[in-house]
Amino acid sequence: MLLEINEHNIDQRSIDIVVKALQKGAIIIFPTDTVYAMGCDLRNKKALKQLAALKGIKLSKSRFSIICSDLSNLSDYVKQLSRPTYKLLNRTLPGPFTFVLNANNEVPKMFDTKRKEIGIRIPDNNIVISIVESLGNPLATTSLHDVEDEIKDYFVDPYEIYQRYDSKVEMIIDGGYGNLEASTIIDCTGVDPEIIRQGIAEIEL
Repeated sequence: MLLEINEHNIDQRSIDIVVKALQKGAIIIFPTDTVYAMGCDLRNKKALKQLAALKGIKLSKSRFSIICSDLSNLSDYVKQLSRPTYKLLNRTLPGPFTFVLNANNEVPKMFDTKRKEIGIRIPDNNIVISIVESLGNPLATTSLHDVEDEIKDYFVDPYEIYQRYDSKVEMIIDGGYGNLEASTIIDCTGVDPEIIRQGIAEIEL
């Protein structure tokens, strides 16, 4: 299913359709402020396993990030942030960054793993933020492409994405063309933040 949503004039009825599908365990593809991504309801274990299967891995081996609507509920998933880390997140989000933070004890249970960190995103995109707000909890998310893939046109053109993924996922949201560059990843699990992937966003740490 291809569902068109205008980021600058969002129809709540369309958001409700997406949320109902997510609550039933759907895997969706959606726009962000960087490349298009695929994801599911973080609180749906069956959907998480299906998302991992689409990437050809077991859930316990996944490195999914989560998309939040704001910083208010981060404590549900990460350990207490230092003041400098919180200030960094507060001044850069929403934006095209992924922050790797120390996970709390809930995260390993969700992903059937011993992982001690989790990637956090708050994209500057009204569509995905509206979805997360209406869902009431974050999305688990992963890029359409693999790390070694060159990001090509079919990762940013919603119609091309539809042609390739319609049979693999329940819903694809057409929010217009995406970007060719992924998010900048910043590791905040140590004493000082460190850029571990330079993406679309430039920042001085």
